[in-house]
Amino acid sequence: MTPPAQHDVLVLGGGNAGLSLAGRLRRDGCRDVAVVEPKDVHEYRPLLSYVAAGMATVDDLTRPQDDVVPDGVRRYADRVVGVDAERSVVRLAGGTELGYGDLAVCPGAEVDWDAVPGAQEAVGTPHAATSYVTGLAAKTWTMLSSLTSGRVVFAVSARHVPCFPVAYKPLFVAADHWRRAGVLDAIDIQLVVEAHRLVDDPRAEPALRAAADRYGVHVRTGTRLDSVDAADRTVRLRGQHGTSTTAYDALYVAPPHRAPGWIADSGLATPESDGFVAVDPRTLQHVAHPRVWGLGDAAAVDAMPSGGALRRQVPVVARNIQARRKGTPMQHYDGYTVAPVTTSRRELLLAEYDREGRPDPGFPLVDLARPRGSLLLFDRYLQPPIYWRRLVQGKVS
Repeated sequence: MTPPAQHDVLVLGGGNAGLSLAGRLRRDGCRDVAVVEPKDVHEYRPLLSYVAAGMATVDDLTRPQDDVVPDGVRRYADRVVGVDAERSVVRLAGGTELGYGDLAVCPGAEVDWDAVPGAQEAVGTPHAATSYVTGLAAKTWTMLSSLTSGRVVFAVSARHVPCFPVAYKPLFVAADHWRRAGVLDAIDIQLVVEAHRLVDDPRAEPALRAAADRYGVHVRTGTRLDSVDAADRTVRLRGQHGTSTTAYDALYVAPPHRAPGWIADSGLATPESDGFVAVDPRTLQHVAHPRVWGLGDAAAVDAMPSGGALRRQVPVVARNIQARRKGTPMQHYDGYTVAPVTTSRRELLLAEYDREGRPDPGFPLVDLARPRGSLLLFDRYLQPPIYWRRLVQGKVS
């Protein structure tokens, strides 16, 4: 039997988390880093909410995968089917086995359509869409911008949804569009949020509430989307006072997400981690396998998953891999996360907070939780080149 190919550090997932970590490890001097990523197209997923708001195209957020893999990093264009952490081996769909010195598990999360019966069928109709599926993001803006009257329901789950507050981007941009088109008064806007607040940053919450009030948005927090009847165009909602049924003319869904099934099947999850990689949320080291690490959307880090969170997770994992090997103290991830949310077509705010819900501003001297036009320009037009040229190349401090 041929022994598996061996790599010093093996990274499962070639998205933001995987490539940023691989590039950072190479910059830190690790000579043998490999990434497993089956997709041939890399997506800068934060732009999907702008596609859904009519402010970007899918072409703006895609690059060939091999063009963005950091120099010196080998890519396996295959799919992971299992991990044997006792043998330190990863199994690929094509039959290849790969050994590792350390393993970083960051394959991202996927939409869990099974969690909301009828939702997948609904987004297959002209009357429902989501920005969390690449092929449906542009349809979202087509649906919203063409609405001139009726009821639109924005249903936002909090169950492992990557950066769920960005779902408010198409809402507020669409409301701005309806106001300028003179039809806002003819549209009943319902925002249904499973979380008990619009965002966990106490500085940003008032600004988002004010924007909702300005556009006449009816906000219901602590309410989940239970199911959708696409034929009747109704949604069943569950809140603290029981269930109710609401009709819609247009439906936007930020659906629950789940980790790839092979994570739990490989024993990398625990009952408490809900199928996600079970790590110490501070060190990001697996709770049972010291040479396994988890970060990004597929890891249970006790914080809202977001691209901004990776700016702190990536350095922690890169440094802690070395700390484990040298027996030195490990660094800690504090649960920092960030959600950039538009409040109109011209302004955006940043909600930045740690896992305790405490404000954690990146630039304390400037109140970035206040909507600003400059923030929208930065998030939409300057952040993507920074992502392509620096972040996925491992230039993360």
